[in-house]
Amino acid sequence: MSATAARLRRVAAVATAAVAVTACGGAVLLPPSVSSNDRGVGPVVESTRRTISDPNAIVPSRSVQESTLIGASSTSPLDILVVGGGATGCGVALDAATRGLRVGLVEREDFSSGTSSRSTKLIHGGVRYLEKAVFNLDYGQLKLVFHALEERKQVIENAPHLCHALPCMTPCFNWFEVVYYWMGLKMYDLVAGRHILHLSRYYSVQESIELFPTLARKGKDKSLRGTVVYYDGQMNDSRLNVGLACSAALAGAAVLNHAEVVSFLKDEGTERIIGARIRDKLSGQEFETYAKVVVNAAGPFCDSVRKMANKDAQAMICPSSGVHVVLPDYYSPEGMGLIVPKTKDGRVVFMLPWLGRTVAGTTDSNTSITALPEPHEDEIQFILDAICDYLNVKVRRTDVLSAWSGIRPLAMDPTAKNTESISRDHVVCEDYPGLVTITGGKWTTYRSMAEDAVNAAIKSGKLSPRNECITGNLRLVGGDGWESSSFTVLAQQYVRMKKTHGGKVVPGVMDTASAKHLSHAYGTLAERVATIAQNETLGKRLAHGYPYLEAEVAYCARNEYCESAIDFIARRSRLAFLDTDAAGRALPRIIEILAKEHNWDRSRQKQEMQKAREFLETFKSSKNAQFHDGKHQ
Repeated sequence: MSATAARLRRVAAVATAAVAVTACGGAVLLPPSVSSNDRGVGPVVESTRRTISDPNAIVPSRSVQESTLIGASSTSPLDILVVGGGATGCGVALDAATRGLRVGLVEREDFSSGTSSRSTKLIHGGVRYLEKAVFNLDYGQLKLVFHALEERKQVIENAPHLCHALPCMTPCFNWFEVVYYWMGLKMYDLVAGRHILHLSRYYSVQESIELFPTLARKGKDKSLRGTVVYYDGQMNDSRLNVGLACSAALAGAAVLNHAEVVSFLKDEGTERIIGARIRDKLSGQEFETYAKVVVNAAGPFCDSVRKMANKDAQAMICPSSGVHVVLPDYYSPEGMGLIVPKTKDGRVVFMLPWLGRTVAGTTDSNTSITALPEPHEDEIQFILDAICDYLNVKVRRTDVLSAWSGIRPLAMDPTAKNTESISRDHVVCEDYPGLVTITGGKWTTYRSMAEDAVNAAIKSGKLSPRNECITGNLRLVGGDGWESSSFTVLAQQYVRMKKTHGGKVVPGVMDTASAKHLSHAYGTLAERVATIAQNETLGKRLAHGYPYLEAEVAYCARNEYCESAIDFIARRSRLAFLDTDAAGRALPRIIEILAKEHNWDRSRQKQEMQKAREFLETFKSSKNAQFHDGKHQ
């Protein structure tokens, strides 16, 4: 009886909150827009917009970017130097550059090489946070959801070729769950207000099976009663990150990957940070660059950056590990995700279609901070265990095409007992003069995090921006003018010229799969890639069963700061994340093309092969994982 009463109280809480939102019209509760998008916009800003949206615009070369950083002297410093090239760091660079500030950015590895490429690929408001807000009467959590839902819509609109709305199905195995999830997700719709993607709805058992054929009708001692489908966003995370870096470069920021901060430069009198000593990891050259403010956006590594300024700095990061596995496409239908609301330990597990495969995840556990985190076999087994109870297909460990781990840089709450209870809200602070740190948050809110960080930097350095923030309404490179039907132009007007093993050049059709892939990956710039495929005999596919073309390697080397084989297989294309074995087979040809683009000698090519193979070994696919007695053989 007590369990039933508790259930009724939970439903009543959701219903009361939903009625409250409805009474306010579903939108009155929305806080004012966090971005002052169009105030102070002038001709120069419009010129910047046109440059970013110009499909023929060329990003400055890496050597030019490095020269700009070297040229930032103590008498003519940058306004802002950003440390970290993830989503937040590149977002800061783009925001500051479009405000007319002089900006530099350095990234120790590659853009999106850390957490930003290892996400769940969701752009979400946070259904769990809404649930906590309702049951804990926590207005702070509710504000977080309001804000994230607003940002979700803006991210999708600013990069429509890389982001889209994705329906997510929640299976219900009793009528209480049907009512509970239906009411909760209707509230999610209402809180989104004018930023809603699509309305949620209930589907009967038969309708659900038609939409998701591999969904099990029966679980352990329970039968499916229907499903509730709601909408969140999905993205190609690292390509979105690279798009931010290239957009920032076109806006005037000097962005440099594979360049690490060795130490900070300090004013001898005030001890304020006034720049950094930087090492170019490709050339080994070290140089100094000066800036009025340094923004620390190093993600999980922001504490190590802070300790460069003050060795006694207290840790801000509580690192959490998130593991994901990639399975064949038949595990989930194209265009419909599955969300398991309660796993064995009460966490949420996703199973999402992504780039022609299925991504399943995730774990949420304490971890140590490392440059290349690896998933543990028990975490992979946990995910497979969690999804197998909801599917009518046999879940096999041998089906795992790739598995990876990412470190969430959660802002630490000393009273929290586990990482799940820590809010994903972000923190901006200046605990050392001249060093502004931005940490916490999540991919969905990268833009507003960047805005807050730039505002703090302006205050710290007494900077004079030309205009206020415009990134809330700024299409990223490749996004302006893109339509979902844009791929048809590629299919109709281009061919893929290929060279056979005998050296003969033969034309190949620009098939629908290749055309769609290029259109979604590069947006309005896809025709430039197709031109390379046609005119430079680089139209061959890099790996059987995947739409990636040789032309993309050359294009990314010339236009997207792709400086290594790992940069391409992991961040410019997603082969490493989709299928480690296919990525390994593609490596020789990728390195051959990059060698031609970057004038690598044999020694460098051999080094690239070794590094890439070591990198792929950290992705625990069924081919390279060590497993013997797991349940899923």
